Amino acid sequence: MELYLPSELLLEIFSYLDAFSLLQVAQVNKYWSAIASSDTLWKKLCVKRWLFCDSVTLQLLGTETWKQFFLYQTWQERTKSRAKPEDFTYKEIRVESGIWGSACYLSGRGLIRNRQDRSVVCMVSSQDKISTWDIHEGVMTWESPEQPKFIKMLTTLPEMQIAVTVDIDQTIKLWDCHNRDALVTKKLLFPCQSMKAVFTNNGPIVLATDTAGDLYIFRIPDLHLISKVHVFQFGIDELYCSPQRKWVFLSKKHPHILPKVYLLSSLLRTSEFSAPVSTSLSFSLCQRAFWTPRREDRITLMSRCGPKNVTKFATFDMKLEEMGNQIIVKGHLVASFEFPDFEDSPEWMGVSDKNVIVCSTLSSLLLFSMEGCHLQRFQYYTEEVVSLWVDPVYVIVTFIDGSLEVYTWEERSLLLRRCYRLTNRRCRRPQCPYYQTLCDDVSIIRMMINVPDPSFLMAYTLNISS
Repeated sequence: MELYLPSELLLEIFSYLDAFSLLQVAQVNKYWSAIASSDTLWKKLCVKRWLFCDSVTLQLLGTETWKQFFLYQTWQERTKSRAKPEDFTYKEIRVESGIWGSACYLSGRGLIRNRQDRSVVCMVSSQDKISTWDIHEGVMTWESPEQPKFIKMLTTLPEMQIAVTVDIDQTIKLWDCHNRDALVTKKLLFPCQSMKAVFTNNGPIVLATDTAGDLYIFRIPDLHLISKVHVFQFGIDELYCSPQRKWVFLSKKHPHILPKVYLLSSLLRTSEFSAPVSTSLSFSLCQRAFWTPRREDRITLMSRCGPKNVTKFATFDMKLEEMGNQIIVKGHLVASFEFPDFEDSPEWMGVSDKNVIVCSTLSSLLLFSMEGCHLQRFQYYTEEVVSLWVDPVYVIVTFIDGSLEVYTWEERSLLLRRCYRLTNRRCRRPQCPYYQTLCDDVSIIRMMINVPDPSFLMAYTLNISS
């Protein structure tokens, strides 16, 4: 006679298991298999690994169960990390001639499983138009009319297939990338310095900063002003939202201006807070900032200061505390170190969810613990590094000749594994590579500015067969 534990008790026990262990216990019998396949267990694992799963539905993800999504998404990530250069299709999208261009994904990072995992990119060129492209086919799917003013910034909200632009006349425009004209416009008083569209628990918003040191938050889709806060006496250079949009980081590269972190909900629900909740971080001349993936309250900053351009890293944990009837936020320094004086200073950086800092100089890629322990190094002897992409799965190094080197984070160690190199398939080397490399689960893109010749978007798409 078999003895069965109550399903509630088994569910509680299984909640402590990882995905591999859940798949193992599912082999015991049909009873255990049914409980180990529970949506409650698998959604918890999905949210832990991909934070966006906390705010989307299975219908949006295109699967029937959270277990299906977890297995599919994991398979897709591993397929890309184990691919070979010949598994990618190369497309080149020509940008109208000019000295500037920009591109953002309009499709999510594995967010929607439709259209056979096709990546859609939104681009802006010097001809003051934006357009969307199916980069698998290399074809344009939509284009706006030419705008009266030069477009200086572009951001997208893939969850809603929306693009947001701002021009040199301080006019913000919202596009659904289907209709000819913008859905709505809003004009700022001062030039915009940074802009980001994000999806929050309180709905989709646009964050914009200006040269007067103000932060604006607009509601999507009508660009209604939710709040405006004066952050610095001067302009705001950088704006970064934490993974689940709990915090917003703002900085100005100035020796006497410390970066600030705001509790985003205090800026969105102004009726519940008497004033915005924020704190300053004791770290001047911040050059780069990176929120730790798959965590919500940890941020690592990089600065360069002094006559010798000494590079420093510092990691802070943000914590909410109650003081009387008020909520305050404090940034607690958990680790810091100076970059070793043995080569060029780092230009770019990122962080893994295991608290490993990755940074690149012009000639190497280096890994450190957040306390400064040197973990790994990849040396490039003839190439020059021009940009670095870091996310929870991949690290991509871009070189001045337009080639890309792809790495993946090892699951059971702190180190990186080199996967493959995607060469620039053009006969001629770009004269002036520009703008960052971006990637999703099935493609890698890179905008190349090629003055005086026409610029172009390099797109590598992975040929996935289910």
